[in-house]
Amino acid sequence: MRDNSGVANYGGSTQISRSAIGHGARVTLSADHEKGATQPRHADVGVITVKGNEASAIHRVLGLQRVPTGLPFWEGDVDARGSVVRVAAIRALAQGQRSTVVAFDHLRRHYNPAVVVLTGIAGGIDPELRIGDVVITTQVVYYDLRKETPDGPQRRGEEKDAPAAVGHAVNSFFTDYGEPAQLVSTGDDGATHDYRVHTGPIGSGEAVIADAESEITKYLRKFNDKILAVDMEAGGLMQAFHEQDGPAAVGGWVVVRGISDDASQQKNDTKQDLAAYRAAMVLHSLLPYLTIDRG
Repeated sequence: MRDNSGVANYGGSTQISRSAIGHGARVTLSADHEKGATQPRHADVGVITVKGNEASAIHRVLGLQRVPTGLPFWEGDVDARGSVVRVAAIRALAQGQRSTVVAFDHLRRHYNPAVVVLTGIAGGIDPELRIGDVVITTQVVYYDLRKETPDGPQRRGEEKDAPAAVGHAVNSFFTDYGEPAQLVSTGDDGATHDYRVHTGPIGSGEAVIADAESEITKYLRKFNDKILAVDMEAGGLMQAFHEQDGPAAVGGWVVVRGISDDASQQKNDTKQDLAAYRAAMVLHSLLPYLTIDRG
């Protein structure tokens, strides 16, 4: 019997670094090396924004700080009703579904959050919504799948729900705050303003909708008459979650959207800052419910 505790090489070259071989062998790294080591990061909740005012609102409301890394991450410990929630945020490179998929993957690989939240602004298509209201949703209808025919496009909507754990978390929020929730925000002028927080499905696709009677809006109302709003990124979030793999799997997703316009001909940018700020405030209130067990 032969006991070999080392390395045998029968030809060629062998290079061994940062390793110890044999019984009781040890490797000691210098202090300088330890300073340069990359420590793994972690977050309980990851946040994706798209527009500059959306990102600024999240950084301001949650008190996040820029991380000196290659990717534009912001992170911080947020006091959420007595518990501390670690949050990491990234702004997607561009509007639309594709950049949202990449932003989700950045958060997943670098922070492995339990939940990813897409937050920012949206256009309301439900007549009950007011400018400045906020929608929390775990249901997204992606409307861009379609067949082009001589009679016009035949849309093939695809609907997905967030995992049940996130659905229960959102339900718990509305159990505590009421449905719709009635919240109050304070403006820069010191005045207080009431607004409502709703829950229900939203539509998502690549189109900017500025026509209350557009073909897309009519289709969404037929697909599900409870659809509240439309955006350009939530479909990418739900698909990125659906197709993720590997050990660093995100446990769930949710969308928080402030209503900045009514997706009609009167659509403009004047209320985007307000809508983005209120969405960030609602996310802050939602955070303690999102510390879910990813199972």
